[in-house]
Amino acid sequence: MKKLTVKLFGLVAVIAAMNLTSCSSDDPAPIVPGEDQVIIDLEAGTMKGTLEEDYTLDASVNYNLTGQFIIAEGATLNIPAGTKILADEGGTDVYLAVLKGGKININGTASNPVIMSSLNGEPGDWGGLTICGNATTTAGVDATAEVGGFIYGGTDDTDNSGSIRYLQINGTGAQINSESQYNGVSFYAVGSDTFVDNIAVINGDDDGVEFFGGTVSVSNLYLENSSDDAIDWTEGWNGTVTNAYISHTVAGFSTAFEGDKDNGNPKFVNITSVSTVGGTALQFKKQSGGTITNLSLSGYDVDLDMKDGGDTANIIFNDGLVPVAITDPTDPETEGKYFYALNAPVVPTVDIADFDWVSSDLSFETSMLQGAVTGTVTLDASVDYLLNSSYIVQDGGKLIIPAGTKITARDGGTGVYIAVLKGGEIDIQGTSTNPVVIASASASPGDWGGLTICGDATTTAGVDATAEVGGFIYGGTNDTDNSGSIKYLVLKGTGAQINSESQYNGLSLYAVGSETEIDYVSVINGDDDGVEFFGGTVSASNLYLENNSDDSIDWTEGWNGTVSNAYISHTVPGFSTVFEGDKDNGNPKFNNITAISTVEGIALQFKKQSGGTITGLHLDGYGVDLDMKDGGDLANVQINGATADATLLSGETTKYELNSGKDAAPLDISGWAWKDASL
Repeated sequence: MKKLTVKLFGLVAVIAAMNLTSCSSDDPAPIVPGEDQVIIDLEAGTMKGTLEEDYTLDASVNYNLTGQFIIAEGATLNIPAGTKILADEGGTDVYLAVLKGGKININGTASNPVIMSSLNGEPGDWGGLTICGNATTTAGVDATAEVGGFIYGGTDDTDNSGSIRYLQINGTGAQINSESQYNGVSFYAVGSDTFVDNIAVINGDDDGVEFFGGTVSVSNLYLENSSDDAIDWTEGWNGTVTNAYISHTVAGFSTAFEGDKDNGNPKFVNITSVSTVGGTALQFKKQSGGTITNLSLSGYDVDLDMKDGGDTANIIFNDGLVPVAITDPTDPETEGKYFYALNAPVVPTVDIADFDWVSSDLSFETSMLQGAVTGTVTLDASVDYLLNSSYIVQDGGKLIIPAGTKITARDGGTGVYIAVLKGGEIDIQGTSTNPVVIASASASPGDWGGLTICGDATTTAGVDATAEVGGFIYGGTNDTDNSGSIKYLVLKGTGAQINSESQYNGLSLYAVGSETEIDYVSVINGDDDGVEFFGGTVSASNLYLENNSDDSIDWTEGWNGTVSNAYISHTVPGFSTVFEGDKDNGNPKFNNITAISTVEGIALQFKKQSGGTITGLHLDGYGVDLDMKDGGDLANVQINGATADATLLSGETTKYELNSGKDAAPLDISGWAWKDASL
């Protein structure tokens, strides 16, 4: 994309020059007997009034749209490539409209698009472009539009209102009242012989494009930051949109799609919609629906909203997408809302590079991480990356992250994470002076999901078990499996919660094998565990774990690796434990563990028959040293080569104070400056 500002024309200088050499909008050119005032104004570079005859603009003239410019029935306005139209910031009093029976031909090219914009391109500055046709609409023949009182609708579904090629329009969406607004481009009962290809609508205060009935089709849409819906339709529109790229970066928008009223089953082919601010992607009201092929949604909190309880069968997905209800009995707002169960990770179906003719300040796409890694992908430490959604390394794929790389995770909860699937690899190459940092902007607990790695080592969950997060498959028979290498990694703000039983962790290791290297990892402000092992044989060394709200080090399913050199800090009340071991005892090893609390709490907790072997333990500030949660045998916990030497606390049956084995010299982390690295 062309990275230009929306002050697209150098208009300050241009308009100043125009005012010196031609009449201003307040001082129209003198009337010549027999010549129409609208034509006189056009020749002076001013657009206002009603055009009653055919006219062709001059691309060498910078036009000023000062009010309502209406193309009447029987008239045609031709706009050649490269024409620029500056709209006054007059709200609903400034717009272009084509009446039923009139035509507009916008003949831009990729190298010379036609541009219509207010000076600063701010949402709501002006009304936009409205086209009225003679095709069918459920509103009937000669219906009255909600904007301008224009008449539209008839019986000719092949009606031709002209053509639009390569048009960029900025700063539209002026509001008439709480129910009615102008859009970037409004199509009222426009017919199928109208040609529309390559439209960009940026910074609209209502919809990008809206269809009110009709049969017109549109291809190659670029819609950025429409404050209401990017694509909206109603009144039985049944055309097709092919190739649309939708971007949402401003919080508070409505949707990518909004369908309403009768279902004319419009078609949508190759749709990519990306949000950095959550929100709802597709919304269908009443009985509306459509057929969608090649849909890519990224970064939304809700994929589908059947606003009025409509049947999901009204939406036909040709890619095998299955709506999965969002069920939260404590939140009635989730009723009628869905995620999509995908048979593949999110992959964009439209390339933003196809819209390199568009002038926009939007620059994050080139550095956005989302979708699938299928080959070897190497990031660039000089680029500031945005982790916008799921970024999943597939079986056979490899993700290389060099030293110093910084990745900002959108605070999108469970929808934002990095995962390495069984058979994939990750290679994080941080150094003590240039660690890799992956964090949300505020680093608040639960902002995003964290890093999950799935391997092929053994786990008591069995071969090809299903993870509690992401539904990922993990576990096999290869205890020396290699999922890659992690060195000097800082994770902040992880631990997004899926439900009351399942959460993401800072670093989740599912059946990861012993050939995987994990050394120097910092997890800070996680809303669940710092590091959790689900079976496997992987070992980790040099861990810094600060203020993780559940357990700092958690393991289950018979994990039997080793943790060496871990420093754990608790300064926020309400955390769970330093250690939590659960289920079968694979007897993992722990060497040189320092854990310090300023808020008491439990240090070591072992559930069921779990246990481990610990040497070099330093505990300070905990109210409970050891909790054998389910009455497990103290012999399962070996400290410094012997069964834990512990005494039950008064009135307790499972909670102990350690009599010895907790006073080793604390781990010296004075040289670990890397652990606090930030974005």
